[in-house]
Formats: sequence, structure tokens, C-alpha cells
Amino acid sequence: MLIRETPLFIDGPCGQLEALQLEVAEPRGVVLICHPNPVQGGTMLNKVVSTLQRTARDAGYNTLRFNYRGVGQSAGSHDMGAGEVADAEAVAAWVRTSYPELPLVLMGFSFGGFVAASLAGRLESQGATLQQLFMIAPAVMRLNDDFPLPQVCPLIVIQPDTDEVVDPQLVYEWSDSLSRPHELLKVAECGHFFHGKLTDLKDLVLPRLSN
Repeated sequence: MLIRETPLFIDGPCGQLEALQLEVAEPRGVVLICHPNPVQGGTMLNKVVSTLQRTARDAGYNTLRFNYRGVGQSAGSHDMGAGEVADAEAVAAWVRTSYPELPLVLMGFSFGGFVAASLAGRLESQGATLQQLFMIAPAVMRLNDDFPLPQVCPLIVIQPDTDEVVDPQLVYEWSDSLSRPHELLKVAECGHFFHGKLTDLKDLVLPRLSN
């Protein structure tokens, strides 16, 4: 039986946010996925985001992906920072209200890696417990003291080794600077958008979600 995502709208700080929700039978948790840079054409339909969504589905999780303000049918205009994190926080609040008994996993690709990490830090500071945070080719240059990382939830960083958008060395140096435990996974001969390597990405994420 083919399971399809359901379109819906979630109230955000600037108005409604467009989202796609999928529910599976007997879910293990909920995965919330943050998409890449909207100014550069990033949306919730990005192929890396779609791969993460299908991987989470196959691992037995409900999924939710959404468009930031000013993207698709989401209200508002781009903020390129705190506004998108606020959007993600509103979506996370909806998820936690809708599925209060299910563990929450956050994932983000590129700019979405910054958003997901910032959201995770914000939720932990509010006392929330997260199951995992996945940062895929993350825009770590955007992280600073205004956007603190979570310190408790397991952190997995997946970085393409020949990334042409996010400098891999910058991610590696950022990883080395972290005092908290985390896992850094390098994908050889792989560019930012995982052309020809989406199966490799799924093979890295799936067993870590399934544990």
C-alpha cells in the first residue's frame, strides 16, 4: 500500500506555513526536516530533503517537512536567520502537541542544518528531550552564540567531501572544535546536493534511525 504525504498548514509567526505530513502505522517517533536556503531555491521538495523523508518513513517514523516563510504557499518573506528558526519552532510545537507521546528527531540540510541545530538548542533550553539531531552538509558558518547548539541529544553530522557550497574543511574544523560528543560522517567523492550519492546518504541515516 502506497503511503502519501498529506498537505496541511501550520500557524507560524508570520502566518500559515505550508507543510507535508506523513503518518505510519505504529510510529517509533516523529522526524521534522528543515530545508535548504530559500534564497537559492531551497524548498521542502528538495531532493535531499525528500530522501531524508523517505528514509525516516522506511525506518518507521511519522514525518513532517515544511516551507519557511516566503517559500511556496507559506506566508511572510525571507529572514535568512532567526525568522526561519522561529518558523521551525512553531512547527515543532505543533508536532509535539500532535504527538506528545512520540520521540522527536530533527534533521536539516545545508541552511536547514543551521535551522535544525538552532531549533534543537532552543528546545533543549526549554526542557525538551530530543531523540537525535542530523545535520547534513550544514551551514555551520551561520552558527554563533545567538544560536547555541543542543548539548544533550545525540548529534550526527554528515558532510560531503567535495562539497562546492559549504566548505568541507570549515565543517571539519567546526566539528573538531566541539566539546560535546558527536559523530562526523564524511561522504567521499560527493558534492553538496548528493548527486548520484542519495543512496549513500540513506545508507548512513537509516541504521542510525533504526537503532
